[in-house]
Amino acid sequence: MAVLVTGEKLEILITEAEIASRINTLAEQISTAYEQTNQLVVIGLLRGSFVFIADLVRCLDLPVEVDFMTVSSYGNKMKSSGQLRIIKDVETDLKNRDILIIEDIIDTGHTLSQVISLLETRKPQSLRICTLLNKPSRREVDVDIDWVGFDIPDEFVIGYGIDYAQQGRNLQHIAIVKKP
Repeated sequence: MAVLVTGEKLEILITEAEIASRINTLAEQISTAYEQTNQLVVIGLLRGSFVFIADLVRCLDLPVEVDFMTVSSYGNKMKSSGQLRIIKDVETDLKNRDILIIEDIIDTGHTLSQVISLLETRKPQSLRICTLLNKPSRREVDVDIDWVGFDIPDEFVIGYGIDYAQQGRNLQHIAIVKKP
């Protein structure tokens, strides 16, 4: 069991090999779904999705344009304010383009539903969602997810881009944070 600098112990939930295998499967499914388009824009929601999006787009068998958004509805609080704050917006014109939002983890769905609403105002041809991790037991807002890497239990996880107090993003697996 690994230990973070802050002292919490980690229990591996999803191994590096399981992640790599699932990404290959997701990439095949996404490539097939978009094989008729040359308009695909993949938008990663930062910061947590950066590792996942890098690995996923390299496995896609089609041309893609990549862009990023950084949004927050939490500020420095533990509970969402309900107001979406755009910290970094996409730079790509999304009108009449096929959009694939890449998330690291979908929990309550509040932030993602607001991102979807915002991007729909930009008149894309289509808008779909792919997430590495999904916590269906925590969902408060219904969001239509097209591709899910793994459904996980209601545990606090880190690794593979997901952090805890800015630590653990560099782990090559997904781990549950266990308080000492």
